[in-house]
Amino acid sequence: MSEKADKGGIQVISRAASILRVLKENQSGMSLGKIAERVDLPRSTVQRITSALAEEKLVIADANGGGLRLGPELSALAGAAQYSIVEHCRLLLTELTQKTGETTDLAVMRGIGMVFLDQVPGVYRLTTVSQVGEVFPLTTTANGKACLAQLDEGDATKLINNEWERNGIQRNLDEFLSELDTVREQGLAYDLDEHSAGVSAIGFSFVDWVGDLHAISIPVPTTRFARQRATIQQALIETSKNIHQTFQ
Repeated sequence: MSEKADKGGIQVISRAASILRVLKENQSGMSLGKIAERVDLPRSTVQRITSALAEEKLVIADANGGGLRLGPELSALAGAAQYSIVEHCRLLLTELTQKTGETTDLAVMRGIGMVFLDQVPGVYRLTTVSQVGEVFPLTTTANGKACLAQLDEGDATKLINNEWERNGIQRNLDEFLSELDTVREQGLAYDLDEHSAGVSAIGFSFVDWVGDLHAISIPVPTTRFARQRATIQQALIETSKNIHQTFQ
């Protein structure tokens, strides 16, 4: 293959990836014109690429006439990627539990919530347990705050306001955004009896191979949180450094 053809193939892949990312952000469907506008490409180019993606079921026409949306084949690929991230992080979760004695969780940010993917139970009689597949909010959990801190302020604000409006929560937005600034600076987010009475947690977030936001967190009964806090913080900081090097 010539160098010119090779570069052309890479460019097509890059453009296809850009289109898929735009559709990911607009799951209700988009017209060819809107996609072309977002990715800054001619409409004819977008039509050619999306036609090829449609043949592979990576994009489909929205049943309600809303244009194009992500296809079912991507769900299969995402499932495989999700399994990989669980497999990749399982040893890290186990090591964290061994270091702290506490339950360790892995979650992924999906739309307006955090979905639990895996958990290693702690060794204490009194532990905190969440079911795999359970969905937790963003603004009152350590893992949710950690992921919000990874977003730009505009996107984070939309998700915050949406969650507060849905649940009738009255809070000071500036104070919460300031808390996210602290999370960015320190690398750790905290839930101090906010989501569940009697449970506190610390967590950090990271971006995986495909750009999804994940978080690893350690929930602790508040009765022993103060005693365990320094140990948990240190263990999470060490794990955070390790995992960020992996996904660089």
